[in-house]
Amino acid sequence: MNHPPTTLVRAQDTHRLIPSKYSARGESVLVRIAASDEDLAALFDLDGATNDRLLGQIDLLPGVDARELVFGVPYASIVNAAFCHAHPLGSRFNGPDRGAWYAARALRTAQAEIIFHKTVALAEIGRFEDSVTYDDYLADISAELHDVTDRAAWAEVLAPDSYVASQHLAAELLEAGSLGLTYPSVRDRRGTCYALFRPVLVGHVRKGATLRFTWDGSPRPAITEEAAP
Repeated sequence: MNHPPTTLVRAQDTHRLIPSKYSARGESVLVRIAASDEDLAALFDLDGATNDRLLGQIDLLPGVDARELVFGVPYASIVNAAFCHAHPLGSRFNGPDRGAWYAARALRTAQAEIIFHKTVALAEIGRFEDSVTYDDYLADISAELHDVTDRAAWAEVLAPDSYVASQHLAAELLEAGSLGLTYPSVRDRRGTCYALFRPVLVGHVRKGATLRFTWDGSPRPAITEEAAP
């Protein structure tokens, strides 16, 4: 497959929505179920043996080199988790062995991506009833990224219902040393998205608003901002 050209991207305040249950400030569920300090220590040892992010940090994941991960910066665990906790089937520009940092230029676009995937999941069970919160993580990007924003030229890579071509391209680019891609959102025709292949490129991460998505019988959820605790 031909490789796309690269363009210099300088984007501030990009948006990545992550379920609040993974919030870095959240208390581990292990704390709530342990009966004693001894139990808690044993549970953390067990969790560490199966936690992909922690395994990646000690170089035990096939697709992630521990030297690539970030340490000592705000929300390092959130960034590292994006690369160490890949979906079992992969995503648009990554396979199952290695994740990527996906972000949108506009919050509207990040919301559209969340709504699409969550609504598909609810449709599979035939019930549009749920209420979940997502934390908005903002990050700045400054990097030369491969550019597939020409929808006509890269139609196969941007197919709305298949990741086959896009994962193939991403694997080739990653092997060639690519930093990532800029691409048009498949779920928001006006939106621009980024897939960063290297943790160090996710700059100045900070937490924004917490948003609640509520499905109340309709495929289209209501979105409200949660009050700060």
